[in-house]
Amino acid sequence: MSTAAGASGDGQGKRGSAFDGSIKLSRATGGEVKKGDVILEVRDLSVNFWVGDEWFVAAEHINYDLRAGEVLAIVGESGSGKTQSSMSLLGLLPANGRTTGSAKLKGTELVGMPQSKMREVRGNEISVIFQEPMTALNPVYTVGFQIVETLRTHFLMAPSAAKERALELMRLVEIPDPEDSFNKFPHQLSGGQRQRIMIAQALACDPKLLIADEPTTALDVTVQAEILKLMRELRERVNAGIILITHDMGVVADMADRIIVMKDGRVVEHGTADQIFNRPEHPYTRQLLASVPHLGTEVEATEGRPATLIEREDQPVPLRDGDSSITPALLLEDVEITYPKQGRRPAFTAARHINLRLDPGEVVGLVGESGSGKTTIGRAAVALLPVSGGKLSVAGRDITHAKGKDLHPFRKEVGIVFQDPGSSLNPRLPVGESIGEPIYLHEQLKGQELSRRVEALLDSVQLPRAMRNRYPHELSGGQRQRIGIARALALNPRLLIADEPTSALDVSVQATVLDLFRRLQAERGFACLFISHDLAVVEQVSSQVAVMHLGSLVEVGPTEDIVHRPQHPYTQRLLSAVPVPDPAEQKKRRELRDAIIEQEHIVS
Repeated sequence: MSTAAGASGDGQGKRGSAFDGSIKLSRATGGEVKKGDVILEVRDLSVNFWVGDEWFVAAEHINYDLRAGEVLAIVGESGSGKTQSSMSLLGLLPANGRTTGSAKLKGTELVGMPQSKMREVRGNEISVIFQEPMTALNPVYTVGFQIVETLRTHFLMAPSAAKERALELMRLVEIPDPEDSFNKFPHQLSGGQRQRIMIAQALACDPKLLIADEPTTALDVTVQAEILKLMRELRERVNAGIILITHDMGVVADMADRIIVMKDGRVVEHGTADQIFNRPEHPYTRQLLASVPHLGTEVEATEGRPATLIEREDQPVPLRDGDSSITPALLLEDVEITYPKQGRRPAFTAARHINLRLDPGEVVGLVGESGSGKTTIGRAAVALLPVSGGKLSVAGRDITHAKGKDLHPFRKEVGIVFQDPGSSLNPRLPVGESIGEPIYLHEQLKGQELSRRVEALLDSVQLPRAMRNRYPHELSGGQRQRIGIARALALNPRLLIADEPTSALDVSVQATVLDLFRRLQAERGFACLFISHDLAVVEQVSSQVAVMHLGSLVEVGPTEDIVHRPQHPYTQRLLSAVPVPDPAEQKKRRELRDAIIEQEHIVS
């Protein structure tokens, strides 16, 4: 469960505001701070892990100060030590971890602090947004209960007031229909919605220090823009200092005042956002910035007016024509996908009137907000969800109503990379066995031959072969995602469903993985449905782009047309929300977007 803790109010504040200041918080470390005051002093901080009868260095000799109202971004490749160095501030390292050095929060030493005192600091003074919401949220409790629990753990609140406060926080982070979502379990929400639940927990306590570990990884760009705006408001309203751990340089450009660049556990460069982006000195920093994908163009609202969404049911997108002599790798004809009634919860149609075609060797990008139905379509394409209407075919095989044994040969022809690597890998198996399992089950390979296949797959995703003997919890988020990609490619599928395959990867590894996708597609000719909220990535790999909104396709066309000449107002707004890795330009885009949103509110 998240250590992000309860709210500062009594649950009766103004709608949409979690920072009404109606209750004076009791701070464990004492003393209110003013903007610009140093709230965190880190000196010679090092983190080590006892692995294989020796100490393994995860981070060493880290020094920085964090001031109230300031955002410090820590960037670097997965495994560089950026997350572990920050988690050590809260004593959240595994049992084999060790922290040395000093970290003082408003003069109070955190390193070596007894757990009884640390529990007072967690939540009241420091909140955390973890990288993987599915593993941080408790799967056996509803998300509403978990927010209420954090509130009542830290403050004396009646159950009704705590629930109202929880609903207020859910509205704040734009959870759709919060009264209904309050009673849902984590697995019933999309990845982006789960992340927003975690952010609601973290923001609830008006913390003086917020550690945001990849806070927007699972979010589409429109919600990401709102969350980043929310975090900026947090630091302004309560003088919070924010440590932002991310690989998204667009987010860094949007948020960061200062940046620390880490590689192999060491700080290689430290400076202001302007210095790092415009005058980088270290070769690794220059390499990191060169790996950042750039969207092809900026998209502004037509005639300076805000775009208005139109309903899709009245204007279904027709099926794209293809060569009739070619058997499509994936064909959806007027497909509808409905989740059945469960208890008192009525049936819910997650996707409707879906017409989409993928030819062999083609990559189609599927983009849209979280909850729009992207992942639903991907799961239906690999027969993990039933189709309630229309026709679904894979490589000429009609799987609309296929069940059981009919699907066994089909399973060899498709692969899927899941969005959340933490929950898709078996925690009891070394990652090498997870990669080799589909090869063993479908091709009955054993021994050295199977071992060679596993090692070749590890090589293809840029992971050392020795990592095959590690367990998922011993790997970083980016490393786990690469293991998931290797497993999906194990059987050389004809169709690959890639559900946010690069969301947990830093930009340099992301560039390598995207190059890997392109090379493998050229060699093996598989088709790929590339589901992502990162439009810059989709532009790089896709020949066609399909845009989804509220369960329907609103626009489908060649990538160049969608990026440079979008027709649908929703597509235009989606593109305008994409952050760019340039602080000055991003500030202009943010101000323009805020003005458009404000105008929309006035019009509505």
